[in-house]
Amino acid sequence: MGISLNPATLLTGQGFDVSTIVNEVLGQQTGQLQQWQSQQSTLQTEAGDLSSINNDLNNLASAVQSLSDPLGALTGEAATSSDAGVLSATAQSSAVAGTHQIVVNSLATQGTEFTDPFAAGADASILAAGTTSGEVDLQVGGSGGTTHAIAITAGSNDTLNTLASYINSQGWGVNASVVTDANGSRLALSSQSTGTPGALAITANTTNLNFDAPIGGANASLTIDGIPYSSASNTITQAIPGVTLNLNSASPGEAVQLTVGANTSQATTAINNFVAAYNQVISDINQEYTVNASTNSEGPLGGDSSLRQLQSSLLSDVTYSPGSGTYVNLASLGINMNDDGTLTVDSSQLSSAFASNPAAVQSFFQNAASTGFANNFNSDLVNLTDPTEGLLNVDLTQNSAQQTQLSTNISNFETQLNTEQQQLTTEFSQVDASLQAYPLLLQQVTETLGTLGGNSGSTTSTLPTLTSGL
Repeated sequence: MGISLNPATLLTGQGFDVSTIVNEVLGQQTGQLQQWQSQQSTLQTEAGDLSSINNDLNNLASAVQSLSDPLGALTGEAATSSDAGVLSATAQSSAVAGTHQIVVNSLATQGTEFTDPFAAGADASILAAGTTSGEVDLQVGGSGGTTHAIAITAGSNDTLNTLASYINSQGWGVNASVVTDANGSRLALSSQSTGTPGALAITANTTNLNFDAPIGGANASLTIDGIPYSSASNTITQAIPGVTLNLNSASPGEAVQLTVGANTSQATTAINNFVAAYNQVISDINQEYTVNASTNSEGPLGGDSSLRQLQSSLLSDVTYSPGSGTYVNLASLGINMNDDGTLTVDSSQLSSAFASNPAAVQSFFQNAASTGFANNFNSDLVNLTDPTEGLLNVDLTQNSAQQTQLSTNISNFETQLNTEQQQLTTEFSQVDASLQAYPLLLQQVTETLGTLGGNSGSTTSTLPTLTSGL
């Protein structure tokens, strides 16, 4: 469409709006720019959807990898106690399934030692009257332990406070403190270790302090399947292979049953996580193929062949059967496919499978030959999520390259338009200035012709009519 000007106003001295004319001229050239910008907007939308689906695909890969890992969730063992108040336990994957009867007779205790109240107070000297030195011998570790001879020197460590500070600075595994009540102040010693290694005793004392009999410092006493067991700690790692026992309280005569077996709770959670991750990816893909009633069109990626390929691959993986065995497909475990391709877990059927044969459930997902359901799915997902060759990552790379090219085209074209705008503005401004000056020029010509007419008689002059070809 051409650009027209009103001839009736061009010669009146009003000129024309340069900016409007320039914009109209340039506007006829911006069709390509708008097309590129529309393409760029489409690519950005597609990239956003691709990134979202790819992120969910990576989450699915992590969930499947957990099911295929020989040290993962399906191989975990659990230790269950019939009385956690007395005994609790954890099991590693190396633990052997079985049941144990454990009786906790006593707990391992810290060794403690303390003095009678010292009426003179925590800052008074504990040395006998008229003496400037003394000694307290502290034995740590029972009868076969180490004895520390503490030399007491007046003005140095001869008060309860200074003696406690001195003992704490030695690194003997003993904590010293001063306790003050209505009867006076006491020196209290406690071992940092339990059992025999933490037993404390005062073997010599030449001060005014009176030490009471030591308390604690005894090993835990228990029986495991009728076999006596002694432990310096209430946390026991060597008694049952792969199992850590935690002694919480003594209960002589009570047999606590400890059951070691597959950690079905952990395994069930891992399977449910897989189903949730799978459903998210399938739902993402389904959304792209859902037709919008108002626009009668699919999602931004509805025509993406890579997405179709991904959908086909996932549906093939989820219906894969590792072959013969107790469980041959997901449905045999209570994991069923819905009409839209998503999965639903029948919790009771899955729990029953774990209860009846947990080893068979594990074998379905993973096995030594790496032909299990999760083994196969994991191998495929490793390829699908490869950073450089994965389906969606290739799409994203191509999308990014197209966006970069469009950005370059748009930038170059805008630079070209800016240059042309400046040139047109200069040219049309000159024309506008001439048109605005026309009435004055016409007046000057008319006056000149009038003068000439007066000098030569009656002379008639006809001026040419100006027209605009703009």
